[in-house]
Amino acid sequence: NKQIIRFTHQKFWEDDPTVRTVEPYALKESKNRWYLMAKDHKDSKIKSFGLDRLSSLEFPGGKFEYPKDYNVEESFRYSFGIIASEDEKPQGILLSFDPFEGKYIKTLPLHESQQVLVDTDDELQIALKLHITPDLIAELLSHGDKMKVLKPKSLANRIKAEHEKAMELY
Repeated sequence: NKQIIRFTHQKFWEDDPTVRTVEPYALKESKNRWYLMAKDHKDSKIKSFGLDRLSSLEFPGGKFEYPKDYNVEESFRYSFGIIASEDEKPQGILLSFDPFEGKYIKTLPLHESQQVLVDTDDELQIALKLHITPDLIAELLSHGDKMKVLKPKSLANRIKAEHEKAMELY
């Protein structure tokens, strides 16, 4: 209904909740969590707010015009998950999976940009075009020793560093 809303939002990484007044644009799901995509009146930026962390919903009055230049699908075209990176260009990513893990990757692609480059008894190689975001990093780490980042080198180094930090726990 293009109504301005106000709610209390609790970030996982902050102790105190904040009250936000926003223009709600869309709902988006990622990994079985729902998010409100909305323009925050605090700084006029479009942000995601986890529905599971919202409380005290109010309708303070006032309407807004949905921006003609905002398209939720386009904003997340090169995103894995809920984090959109409009400041950076998406990168070409090349991944190699062992053949067993490759079966999962072929039947449940990581992203719509996924292209199979090599599919042999020894490996599955795919190419993706994505923004490198924390939720992409988490997904890649979930494949453990069954996946190797071939390109870009900066992403390979990041995954390697995360695995090294994990090893220090043991």
